[in-house]
Amino acid sequence: MQRWKLTLEYCGMSYAGWQRQEEGIPSVQRAVEDAIAAFSGQRITLHVAGRTDAGVHARGQVAHFDLDYGDRALDGHNLLKAINAHLKMAGHHVAVIAAEPVAPEFHARFDAVNKLYCYRILNRQGQPALDAGRLWHIRRRLDVEAMQAAARHLLGKHDFTTFRDSDCQAKSPEKTIDRLDFEILPYDDSGGR
Repeated sequence: MQRWKLTLEYCGMSYAGWQRQEEGIPSVQRAVEDAIAAFSGQRITLHVAGRTDAGVHARGQVAHFDLDYGDRALDGHNLLKAINAHLKMAGHHVAVIAAEPVAPEFHARFDAVNKLYCYRILNRQGQPALDAGRLWHIRRRLDVEAMQAAARHLLGKHDFTTFRDSDCQAKSPEKTIDRLDFEILPYDDSGGR
């Protein structure tokens, strides 16, 4: 039995989030578990560093699973290729970008050191065409200085009880926000940021 760490990237627009749902409802977890079953013949359970909601994309999402591949040789490169081949054949917008064997004690959720979230805002009149569904479109001019001042109040340790699901499994509702940065980048040649 070998424990494998996967690093994933996905476009969440077609999925009801990370977590496996009832049959017929697409999820990222089910897509990857089905791809692993397709090449290995084994149903496994994929554990993740943190679940995403419906429509949320990920770049660098870490997950792990255990696989008994018998005496057959399997390295990270070939595992990555096998999973990706089945994801592509099934038409999923999910890719394994790294696969590596890890110690049996490794746990994607409990060994996570931090999580980084990126929210993109397109600030221009014209709606997005190429990035539709991948950013928030705001037409009116943003007061970035006010946004930065407000963000400073979110830094530090806070109790997020009111944002928790009633079935939340986290040990504590307290979370720490270490950093909250705003970066203004030119988006196009027409004043969009």
